[in-house]
Amino acid sequence: MLETEFDIIHHYFTRQPCRRDDVLTGIGDDAAVLKVPPERELVVCMDTLIEGVHFPMGTPAAAVGHKALAVNLSDLAAMGAEPSWATLSLTLPEPDSTWLEDFAKGFFALASRHGMQLIGGDTTHGPLAVTVQAHGYVPPGQALMRAGAKPGDRIYVTGTLGDAALALRLPGNAQADLRRRLEYPEPRLDAGILLRGLASAAIDISDGLLADLDHLLETKGLGASLKIEELPLSAAFSAAWPRFAKQGATYYEIPLSGGDDYELCFTVPERHSAEVERQLGSLSCGCTRIGLIEERPGIRCLLRDGGSYQPAATGYRHFDG
Repeated sequence: MLETEFDIIHHYFTRQPCRRDDVLTGIGDDAAVLKVPPERELVVCMDTLIEGVHFPMGTPAAAVGHKALAVNLSDLAAMGAEPSWATLSLTLPEPDSTWLEDFAKGFFALASRHGMQLIGGDTTHGPLAVTVQAHGYVPPGQALMRAGAKPGDRIYVTGTLGDAALALRLPGNAQADLRRRLEYPEPRLDAGILLRGLASAAIDISDGLLADLDHLLETKGLGASLKIEELPLSAAFSAAWPRFAKQGATYYEIPLSGGDDYELCFTVPERHSAEVERQLGSLSCGCTRIGLIEERPGIRCLLRDGGSYQPAATGYRHFDG
């Protein structure tokens, strides 16, 4: 029987597959002691997932463990960073041993794939919530930023858009491929590393393409035109769409504003476009050119026939009622 937070830590979070040489003191002390290589800069990010807000109630525990780490790895990917360590703060309504075992399996399966070591955290009692802080390395001066785009740069995205958001809107009816994109997002770490020195700006797509692209543009007051019929959509999305279309939504609404994609959106100077397409073409996620950075502020969604498309929503907002 698990009686204390120390029982939980000992049973589920000290037995992990990855042990790194740059962790001098990890779980078990008041704080971790870490060694950052002299030829690297440290990148740090943190995200919180709350049941009923960031993942539906009843989501499998392994999926919660995976996603809690994956959304942070996606931020590291957007910075072009290589993962190193993570901390975990876990708030639980009850210390359910089966749930904890599955959560730990999902968390550590992804951590192990990317050579990450859990180095500490906290466990508390309350409504289910998970906070992860992730750390990674980049060579000096090579971190990808949001602020580097210039007029004329091409806009790209990795993977496909809209799968996770459509799964969320089809509870109990979503195809397995869509459900997996929602519950087990795949951080594009390899893509982020390949984009060092080639991309002018990058961001991960968590709140929806339009919302996150706008974050990238607002740093310098720029705008963009998007060819929405070029948005990469999966076969599973296209097959499932008719069931959702009955609710009155248009075909491109979810890929533009649905959120939970955890793909990368990035800009590339024209001189690097061919190299980026070649490099990322070697990855399973690939990349698709979807638009152009422009001087005039605002995002314009264009159709092939010369018309424009006005989306009804721009993305997820954390404090909307």
